[in-house]
Amino acid sequence: MKNETYNSFKHAIVLTGGIATGKSTVADLFLKQGILIIDADRIAHKLLDLHSLDIAQIFGKEYVENEIVLRKKLGFLIFNNNEEKLKLEKLMHPLIRKEIIKESAILESKKQPYLIDIPLFFEKKDYSIKKSILVYTSQDIQLKRLMKRDNSSKEDALLRINSQLNIEEKKRHATYIIDNTKDLNHLQKEVEKLQDLFI
Repeated sequence: MKNETYNSFKHAIVLTGGIATGKSTVADLFLKQGILIIDADRIAHKLLDLHSLDIAQIFGKEYVENEIVLRKKLGFLIFNNNEEKLKLEKLMHPLIRKEIIKESAILESKKQPYLIDIPLFFEKKDYSIKKSILVYTSQDIQLKRLMKRDNSSKEDALLRINSQLNIEEKKRHATYIIDNTKDLNHLQKEVEKLQDLFI
């Protein structure tokens, strides 16, 4: 793929999921085990503010305050308008990808498996990484968790969930599944099952 060498992601394993499936919690559990992780969301947030002038130019000054992008406000705009969403993706995805490749090159030098947390891995197909771990929960649980987490209406929560590939479809594509339909204790055990991947 563009800007990738053959060895760009030789030791990489993707960690992915759907919105409110618990991917961040799983990432934290892996971190506690000493697993190295590249976080695409963290990179996106950093780059978004670095390019706040571009955001103001494309979407309007009301989406930026003191060179900080008002993510919640911008999120509401893009989840309700596919054309605006595509504009943001056109700006951000190449920048995020470039940074992930850069960070990956550093971890590849260690010659051991590591995770890249990529929320839209199956949607965008931007990375030639063979192994993937999906944090799975049913769409009903997703909906309940998202409404509770963001204090949002059912309509708004469904809009955000449906902006991503259906979780059951992602499940069909994933190499490994972490079931997050129960409690934290169960989730911990699910994560521990995959420890051998990082030896």
